[in-house]
Amino acid sequence: MENLATSAKITWCPGCPNSAILVAFRKLVEELKTERSLKLENLVAVGGIGCHGKITDYLNINTFTSLHGRLLPTMQGIKIANPSLQVVGFSGDGDSYSEGAEHLIHAAKRNSDVNLFVHDNQVFALTTGQATATSPKGFKGKSTPSGSTEEPFNPLLLMLAAGATFVARTYAGDIEGTKKIMRQAIEHKGFSFVDIIQPCITFYDTRDFYNNHVYWLDKKFPSKKLETAIKKVTAQEEKIALGVFYKVEKPTFEESLYPQIT
Repeated sequence: MENLATSAKITWCPGCPNSAILVAFRKLVEELKTERSLKLENLVAVGGIGCHGKITDYLNINTFTSLHGRLLPTMQGIKIANPSLQVVGFSGDGDSYSEGAEHLIHAAKRNSDVNLFVHDNQVFALTTGQATATSPKGFKGKSTPSGSTEEPFNPLLLMLAAGATFVARTYAGDIEGTKKIMRQAIEHKGFSFVDIIQPCITFYDTRDFYNNHVYWLDKKFPSKKLETAIKKVTAQEEKIALGVFYKVEKPTFEESLYPQIT
């Protein structure tokens, strides 16, 4: 994987699970190069603003860093300009669930043929610990020193309701599992959404909890039935399910757009 690395010094906190996501993606790219003859010049990675966004500095491929919350318009513009490109995006819960929620919803609704990997640590880590849309009720941070009074929203449910055709969740602590989910997302034609549980070891360290509370879905999933997927992502369970919840084939935004252009 040496040729996928750059000369940039990795400045994430030592032990940050962002590094595990980086390793998973590099391993995937090497795998796709070997098994599917993926050409690196046809791969584009877009980063948002936040700790996650540094990942584009550490990937020796075509990359672009977007404005805060504007990751998905950039990704869709790249895909429209050159549909032959494989476009992947790395975002954060602050970047896509808070600042850029409107773009997230519309990208899912359009079924744009891009892949979004959200590093979900439930905190604005780059700005040292404010609450995001997925922070749990009672979360104490810089913006909520007495504890957040808000209930977090469910990003998987939001994506199912908005029309995403591939909805999954994984855990950064499982590098091989994350790589497999990323591969399934990239091989899917349509809007692929992956929520990656990525504990922030500095401002909200949930590693012990997730190490003991995650499990992989059984062979009943992914489901093609929206109702089945919704029931699973809203189930009140003691543990957190990982895997692909929903996968269905539908015409993509680009397929619908190009006949109008031509």
